[in-house]
Amino acid sequence: MSADVDIRAAGGIGRITLTRPAALHALNTPMCAAIFKALAAWRDDPAIHIIWIDHQEGTRGFCSGGDIRMLAESGAGDAAEARDFFRTEYRMNAALKAFPKPVIAILDGVTMGGGVGLSVHGSHRIATERTLFAMPETGIGLFPDVGGGWFLPRLEGELGTWLALTGARLKGADVAAAGVATHFLPSELVPALGKQLEAADFSADARAMLDEILRGLTHPVPAPSYDAHRDTLHRCFAGQSAEAIVAALEADPGDWAKGEAATIRAKSPETVKVALRQLREGARCETFEDNMRMEFRIGWRKVQSHDFQEGVRAVIIDKDNAPVWSPARLEDVSEADVAQYFAPLGADELTFS
Repeated sequence: MSADVDIRAAGGIGRITLTRPAALHALNTPMCAAIFKALAAWRDDPAIHIIWIDHQEGTRGFCSGGDIRMLAESGAGDAAEARDFFRTEYRMNAALKAFPKPVIAILDGVTMGGGVGLSVHGSHRIATERTLFAMPETGIGLFPDVGGGWFLPRLEGELGTWLALTGARLKGADVAAAGVATHFLPSELVPALGKQLEAADFSADARAMLDEILRGLTHPVPAPSYDAHRDTLHRCFAGQSAEAIVAALEADPGDWAKGEAATIRAKSPETVKVALRQLREGARCETFEDNMRMEFRIGWRKVQSHDFQEGVRAVIIDKDNAPVWSPARLEDVSEADVAQYFAPLGADELTFS
């Protein structure tokens, strides 16, 4: 077990509560291992009818991601600890995706990176007006993992490509409008939801009961704030290369498109190209496990890359926000540079047994 996550069963509900507020509940290997173990135990337990994932009451943020400092420090060496984290986290992601019972996650506050992987693969995801969603990894030379290759290309049109390449943030009801969350609930009603979940009898038809509770509390989702740019977004981000996407954005007469192009050019060029290939290949994956094996190959190598080490230095350690990427331009990143991250790992491939 881990002191950073509270796992217990009560009233037919398997409860998972993140309790690492000083790090905005960022995931570490013991947390992921504890959650994975609980899911394995609850999967076929007839006394458990739903899973409920949230964070410690009164603390800020649902989950800010993974332990980036650890990944960088490990990647600067032999990367063994980083790879163990990915192996454990990705197996947890796959267990959530395959879980046969309803999984409800309360995305109240910051929900990024690993926090997305802990929530987006469940059946019921609740956004509040305080939800702040992003997959910002291209800004530190990592990549939108934890199943990003699976769920991002399965959002409407090219929403996932936009989110992955730019690290764009979605707030509040926009998270539900995009399909990242399934419901929108004002944060003041979250305690009421908790009380109803605790009082409910889920033994007959857990999914129907959960749906009924949510229908009585959740609010309609308005048109998203990005709606005015929807057509431009889907058109420009449909390109099959990063250069084509940026060129389409730069050629568009609107200021929004030009701003998105500038944002992409500020990210790690190599990582932008890796992320785009990840999403295009993820869209073709037949199973979630196939996608996670692909992401494990990328993560295995990415933590030791120049751009990840430099991105963490610039954004997290020195905080000068002036990373020096290598190569420095999208046009200088070759197909071979990208392909190396997707090569098979042989005996080191990710397994799920």
